Amino acid sequence: MKVTINDVAKHAGVSMKTVSRVINKEPSVRKKTYDLVMQAVTELNYQPNTAARNLAGTSSFAIGLVYDNPNAYYVIDMQNGVLSRCKDEGYELVIHPCCAQDPEMHKEIATMIQRSRLAGLVLTPPLSEQQDIIDMLDELGIAYVRLLSGQDKTPEKPTEVPASPKSNNCIYVDDYAAAYEITVHLINLGHKTIAFACGDAEHKSTTERLAGYQSALKDHNLTVDDNLIYEGNYSFESGVEGAKALLKNNNASNITAILGGNDEIAAGALFAARLMNIAIPEQLSISGFEDSPFSRQTWPKLTTAHQANSVISEHAARLLFSKTRGSRKQDKDIITTFTPSVVIRESTGPAPN
Repeated sequence: MKVTINDVAKHAGVSMKTVSRVINKEPSVRKKTYDLVMQAVTELNYQPNTAARNLAGTSSFAIGLVYDNPNAYYVIDMQNGVLSRCKDEGYELVIHPCCAQDPEMHKEIATMIQRSRLAGLVLTPPLSEQQDIIDMLDELGIAYVRLLSGQDKTPEKPTEVPASPKSNNCIYVDDYAAAYEITVHLINLGHKTIAFACGDAEHKSTTERLAGYQSALKDHNLTVDDNLIYEGNYSFESGVEGAKALLKNNNASNITAILGGNDEIAAGALFAARLMNIAIPEQLSISGFEDSPFSRQTWPKLTTAHQANSVISEHAARLLFSKTRGSRKQDKDIITTFTPSVVIRESTGPAPN
């Protein structure tokens, strides 16, 4: 027979209302009572019915993850990170893909929130960067957390994220610092003509990574040449076309390194270089960004910046739950700024003589 909330109450020696308060993670429950009920839940293997919980009162036990990103690996990592926290909190996750370019997107999100009775949202780029969506969420009074490219409190950077009263709703990824570090790695290998293949212009990560690359060149007295910057998108095909354009326009031998805006771009650039009979890394070094499976599926494997997307999204979910009824106590160790770390592999080497 299926274990019921009444069975848990009898086993723990408390009322059903007390069990309900514990399961709903109400912060007013005493720790001794909470532990007693949770022990009964574990011993009886009781599984709360989330749908019934949602229908039983005004509280919602579901949050949403909203994204527009063509990179399947990125999306899966984000889902897994948020979902792991939802399981800990006893919440369901509603996943909502959408098109950031749709002028009616804010209406679609509002409808989804109301239809699914969500307690809050995790927003990924570029949706997290759209002010009309943020304004709409503020009007609805729903909790949300934004994943943004940048760093909290960085007035010295030319691409800083503006200070905001809602900055405590943000998890930042410092793409600028990581791109700077990768570029310095290439410079230290002796490369002086380094090209950059950009991702989608509407993503803040693109401008942050480009700015990091440009700052590294300037700080090491190297020329920032717009002819070495290819404006593309975050795809393998864009990497192929970008590398062909850059290497053709610059007679191949002039460029000794290419930094791709992400691993897909870098993998495409590597593929194009091989079609042009350019040896990697003996004649051309190539680096990516994000440390997705693309970076480990190429030959040689790509130097890249490791971006722990599942960890980042888990902290975003933790931050969201700390702002709702989802947590019995506030998290003390939520990380709000992540800096991707450089992973050096075989695709980069000393500049050719």
